[in-house]
Amino acid sequence: MNNNKLKILLAEDDTNLGFLLLEFLETNGFDVKLYRDGKSGLKGFHSYDFNFCILDVMMPFMDGFTLAEKIRSQNKSIPIIFLTARSMKEDKMRGFQIGIDDYITKPFDEDELLFRIQSILKRVNAEPKEVKNVYELGKIKFDAENQELKIGKESKRLTSKETKVLSILAKSKNNIVKREDLMIQVWGETDYFIGRSLDVFISKIRKHLQTEPKIKIETIPTVGIILSLEE
Repeated sequence: MNNNKLKILLAEDDTNLGFLLLEFLETNGFDVKLYRDGKSGLKGFHSYDFNFCILDVMMPFMDGFTLAEKIRSQNKSIPIIFLTARSMKEDKMRGFQIGIDDYITKPFDEDELLFRIQSILKRVNAEPKEVKNVYELGKIKFDAENQELKIGKESKRLTSKETKVLSILAKSKNNIVKREDLMIQVWGETDYFIGRSLDVFISKIRKHLQTEPKIKIETIPTVGIILSLEE
C-alpha cells in the first residue's frame, strides 16, 4: 500500500458491489482492501494499519455489528461507516451505540459515500482544541488528550466520542450547552438517531463520573445539557 494514501478496510459480502466500491474508492485516491465476510475483515484489521472502515451489516461468519464492536474495543477513534440494506430504527441505534460514525442504507449513490467519507475525515482532522486540555472535576482529573479519567491511582479510558462530549461540557462547566451544538460539534449533523445516541453517551459519562458526588450532569428539556460542579 502507498503510505501517503488513506487505507480503507472494506467488508462487503456482495461480490459485485464490493468490487464496484473497491474500484470507485481506488479511483478517488484511497488504498482499499476488500474482505467478503466479517471474520476475514477482522483478520485483515489485525494485519494492516487501516485509517478507515466501511462495513456491511449483514455478512456471513461475523456480522457488521460484531465486527465493529471488536474493532472499537481495539481502536476507539478509527472512523466506521455501516452499509446496509436494512433501515430499521433499532439497527441504527445499535450502530450508534457501538460508536460508528455514519450509516448508509442501500441502494446508495457512490458520490454520497465519497461525500460522507470526506465529511468524517474533515471532522477527524479538525479535532477541537479543548481535547488537548486537562480538566479538574472535583477529585477526578479528565485528561482529554489521552482520553482518560484519573481518580487517585485509578484510571479509566474513554472512547473518542465520550471524550469529545465531556470536553465540550467541561469547557462550558456550570453553563448550559445546547443539544444541537453538541451534536454538530461531535457528529457534524443533527437528527433523531444522533439525538438518541447523544443520550446514550450522556448516560455513560454520568456512570463514569458517579464516584464524584460534586459533579452533576443535568438534561434541561428542550434546551440542552449542563455539567455543574459544586465548589
